[in-house]
Amino acid sequence: MPIKDFDYKDFAANMTAQAKELVPKDLEDREKEYIVKTLGNFTLLAGEALSNDTQLNLTADQAVFITQVIAEWSYHKSIDLIHSGILPQYWDSIMQKIAFTIFEVAKQGVIRNIPQDQLLQAVEHHVIKVYNSGIEELQKKGIIDEEVKNRAESQSNIDAMAKQAQEEQMRQRQVAAEEAEKNMEEAQKRREERRKNRRSPGAAADVSQTEGISNKQMKLMSLALVLKILSQDKVTTILNKFDSKDSLAISQYMNMADLESKLDGDLISNCLKEIKEYLPIKRKLTKENVLADLLRIYRTTPRERIEKVIKNERPLVKRFIAQAYDGEYSELPLKVAGIIAQYVEDSI
Repeated sequence: MPIKDFDYKDFAANMTAQAKELVPKDLEDREKEYIVKTLGNFTLLAGEALSNDTQLNLTADQAVFITQVIAEWSYHKSIDLIHSGILPQYWDSIMQKIAFTIFEVAKQGVIRNIPQDQLLQAVEHHVIKVYNSGIEELQKKGIIDEEVKNRAESQSNIDAMAKQAQEEQMRQRQVAAEEAEKNMEEAQKRREERRKNRRSPGAAADVSQTEGISNKQMKLMSLALVLKILSQDKVTTILNKFDSKDSLAISQYMNMADLESKLDGDLISNCLKEIKEYLPIKRKLTKENVLADLLRIYRTTPRERIEKVIKNERPLVKRFIAQAYDGEYSELPLKVAGIIAQYVEDSI
């Protein structure tokens, strides 16, 4: 009897569609096609085998877990082979061994109820072992030389993706900081212009408008001034960090055409200086810092909420989050860990 709620064909199609969107743009069309085709075939075959095996008694979640792990590693290692310089006719033999190994290790681990983090570690260990073994076998046969062997074994697409994502993230932070700084400078110039024009007795009315406005309102208004010059995506990201009431207030302030005239220039300056102190800054990426960031989030956020955020994430991500709860750092590339920690913080 097929596994209830596990449509392996639909799942394989979904994984294939995702792969098409993620393949590196710098690859040739035939290389992109190989990645997508390989991932799709292995995912479909694994799903079909699990679905037809009536003795396993797997749940839909367990079947998805096994096939998803195969899809993930098929994607990364096929890219590694393409970048290695090894001729295409030798890719399939290595990829087939990797897929078979993942299938057996993951299936047996699920049957034996091995904790998911331990199982993922075992899968990763065997994937790397089989991949390197296949490379070494090609060298022994004289198909590749030492240089190609070393280049192939040094490939890690998952690290490359993490580095690229982190660099883009830092670039966006830097741009946001620069834009905020520019806005502060422009606001200061406008304040100076208003001061020059305040020569009549009625000029003090501008200052009096700030009376009755709470410190919190003043900060939200000042933040609204900064957000008015940022892109909608960045504005949305920042507003998502506030509760719905404050987020709505900021949005309303942003739509005020005469917002600046309602605030005293000196108070705006002080609020913007406070905001500037909280702008993201580049910090040295270390295991200690990543764990500290996650533990800080864990202390203020229910675990159920975090697990809901990562519910549909890859098994490697779930394993990393689970171990971080205990203050342990799993063997995940540091750059990837940094991105995961930032993702969790941005999502809660």
